[in-house]
Amino acid sequence: MHRVASDTATLPALFRSALEGRPQSALLERRGAQWQSSSNECILERVQNLAAGFRDLGLQKGDRVALISPNRVDWIVCDLAILLAGCVVVPIFPTQALDQIQFIIANSEAKLILIDTNAAATRLRSTQAQLPPIFIFDSVEGESLAALERRGAEARVRDPQIVAREEGRIDPADLAILIYTSGTTGQPKGVMLTHKNLVFTVESSFDYAFASVGAQDPVLSVLPFSHIYEHMIMYGYLRAGVRYYICHHADELLSDLQSVRPVLMTCVPRIFERVLAGITGNAMRAGGLRAKLVPWALRVGRDFVHPRTTGRRPSLPLRLQFVLARALVLKKIPSSLGLDRLIFFVSGSAPLHLDTAMTLLGAGILIIEGYGPTECSPVVSVNRLKDNRYGTVGRPIPGVTVEIAADGEILVRGPNVMRGYFKNQAETAAVMQDGWYHTGDIGRLDADGYLQITDRKKELFKTSGGKFVAPARVESAIKRSVFVNQAMVVGESRPHPAALIAPNWQLVRSRLNVDRSIRDADLAKSEDIHEFIAQEVRRNTNDLAQFEQVRLVIVLPQDFSIESGELSPTLKVKRRVVEARFAHQIADLYEKSA
Repeated sequence: MHRVASDTATLPALFRSALEGRPQSALLERRGAQWQSSSNECILERVQNLAAGFRDLGLQKGDRVALISPNRVDWIVCDLAILLAGCVVVPIFPTQALDQIQFIIANSEAKLILIDTNAAATRLRSTQAQLPPIFIFDSVEGESLAALERRGAEARVRDPQIVAREEGRIDPADLAILIYTSGTTGQPKGVMLTHKNLVFTVESSFDYAFASVGAQDPVLSVLPFSHIYEHMIMYGYLRAGVRYYICHHADELLSDLQSVRPVLMTCVPRIFERVLAGITGNAMRAGGLRAKLVPWALRVGRDFVHPRTTGRRPSLPLRLQFVLARALVLKKIPSSLGLDRLIFFVSGSAPLHLDTAMTLLGAGILIIEGYGPTECSPVVSVNRLKDNRYGTVGRPIPGVTVEIAADGEILVRGPNVMRGYFKNQAETAAVMQDGWYHTGDIGRLDADGYLQITDRKKELFKTSGGKFVAPARVESAIKRSVFVNQAMVVGESRPHPAALIAPNWQLVRSRLNVDRSIRDADLAKSEDIHEFIAQEVRRNTNDLAQFEQVRLVIVLPQDFSIESGELSPTLKVKRRVVEARFAHQIADLYEKSA
């Protein structure tokens, strides 16, 4: 891997070092049924043309540029070009609510918007808000990305030093990315990340945990570049010189996996839960022996590897069952998913339940878990292939220090920590104290320095019995059930926790042989369905402490969604929104159980 000298620690220096002198293809995306590749030379030429185009438009160093698009090669090219021009990237989720997009554009004082399609631009203009100029990726006329590239190419002919001159003015301490938090509790906050923040995090985390991934290794990206997790990973992949395949949409993930057969992939726990639900669901739909054999094999694999990860030896009967389960089912799973070359998955952004990790490990699919908020660029700690400790998020990466406050809050100090929140000194002062970033997460460090996350400080609630409950821990346990898509636990000042459950209706219907003509909304009212879901919830929380066990359930007819305002763009549940929306149902539930 290429390491950038500390005195030139800017993102343009990092990606120039990675792309120059490497003639091979770096980025690949589907065009129809085929993968279309872009060479490093082509990428760098497009980046330089766009950077010159930005300057020719009159953008100055430090100006913010909003980038709104699903994952695609054009997104990466635009991101790099904004940085090369000395400007600041403002990544915005294309699925974000219009009022929040409008807020981010206004709050960031963006001077330019780059967006993927004419339809997306029309949607944005429908707000009637005052907007800066918009350039569209897929447009063929007017203010299109291609036209801006041509303008930049002409500017470079007139002034061959236009790009180099602006690049030379970039300082490692300059703002590089202004990324807005997902806003689960209110308006998004703009997190200011510098070139130094990102270069440090890329080099420290990749050298520490990704050393097994080398040049020309195939990797696949499915998480949105608008999220700082995959955004940072993108720079690391370019630096490593991998063959970087881009999945355009989660619905295409399985076919892309089978085509690419990646050695590495970054994911969130929800993807792993869906993989297991898909494996089980296919078996249930097939019926017969397979419907019983596959779930049995997954359970055996989980129970077999679990003691082995802590140095214990599985019992003889379990070892014999595992031999059979592996021969009949488990050994076939990686190749069927396109994971036969996978070295490991990296999981982040949300808690990963140990059972989910163990079930996939039983099938030969390894997951390493890491941790870090957006404000930390976003890596604080990560496990490694050679010393992976399940149930933890690894040790702090080199150069980062972690301490646990008296109340259990995780504090972080290091070159990865943000400059602060944009135009928000009060919020910055609330989390930055004496050089330490107060994460708002609760955790502990074990004797060997491995970090374990237990919950969000502000999300803990106290039951009427005086017990503190960590909802994320309980929700993670509930979502072990393949029949559960989403779960949100409530119970502040109540005698015990309750859960709002959005079922996996497809699997529930298959399991209970429900008439296809019955709507999900009607099924949610069925006593039989309610009892089935309640049993699943009780079964998956009965290994928790008694005060954590869920006794009451509300069955929802549909999933929480971004469009309804119940999920953030990063698919985190907006607890306050959901609690307010279902306040009457929650109150009735507890009243009837009294």
